Amino acid sequence: MAKVAFLGLGVMGFPMAGHLVKKGGHQVTVYNRTGAKAKEWADKFGGRTAPTPKAAAEGQDFVMCCVGNDNDLRAVTIGADGAFAGMAKGATFVDHTTASAEVARELDAAATKAGFKFIDAPVSGGQAGAEDGVLTVMCGGAADAYAGAEPVIAAYARMCKLLGPAGSGQLTKMVNQICIAGLVQGLSEGIHFAKKSGLDVQAVIETISKGAAQSWQMENRYKTMNDGKFDFGFAVEWMRKDLSICIAESRRNGANLPVTALVDQFYSEVEKMGGKRWDTSSLLARLQR
Repeated sequence: MAKVAFLGLGVMGFPMAGHLVKKGGHQVTVYNRTGAKAKEWADKFGGRTAPTPKAAAEGQDFVMCCVGNDNDLRAVTIGADGAFAGMAKGATFVDHTTASAEVARELDAAATKAGFKFIDAPVSGGQAGAEDGVLTVMCGGAADAYAGAEPVIAAYARMCKLLGPAGSGQLTKMVNQICIAGLVQGLSEGIHFAKKSGLDVQAVIETISKGAAQSWQMENRYKTMNDGKFDFGFAVEWMRKDLSICIAESRRNGANLPVTALVDQFYSEVEKMGGKRWDTSSLLARLQR
């Protein structure tokens, strides 16, 4: 059993922190910007709450974090009330936020200077993966920091791997989102084409999903897409945030991402259709306008 804090109790963080108690058997303290959410979590899982990130981090072996973006991450880590001000020497901060590689390296440097460890560890698997405790976790940081954190992360992970130094987890998550963007657009066009051709979409997908076209998106999203229901999984506004990180990084490293940039524009059109909170499979709705 370890002493663990968890910062950020959104649709991902709430169940992840719960698994630390239920599956990991850890002693958990939580912080959330909205205190009522922290109380709700404590009432459900029996952990403790803290009024600030710093208070949550004090005396902990591990501090996990899952917030919205770079600015949110800096808000809970840096400053007088930030978690970094409360971290013990030798403790480990694990960041599950999908953020930039730049902020990961920045926080890793600050942690090293202060005498504690840092891992950037964005996740994939969505709300369902968080609730079921089967997330894929992509990590960047020092090998010793990862070795200590991996057994704790295991409470909500099906796959966890160290990909390289600080920032490597975030870069890997960018690869993940780049691949998903193209897959969802391809699946949307395929379903759209099948409908226009007068084919039975279910029969088509049941057939081709047993071949080379198979993907997680196809297996898990085609039925709801075919029914015109887009309230399952990862929201368009968050995907656009992630793709903006990918595109910004590509400008730095020289990668060419024509399809990613195009799909990001398609998602902007979905937002204008009122689909900001629709899930990412709503690319089909744009084709069917």
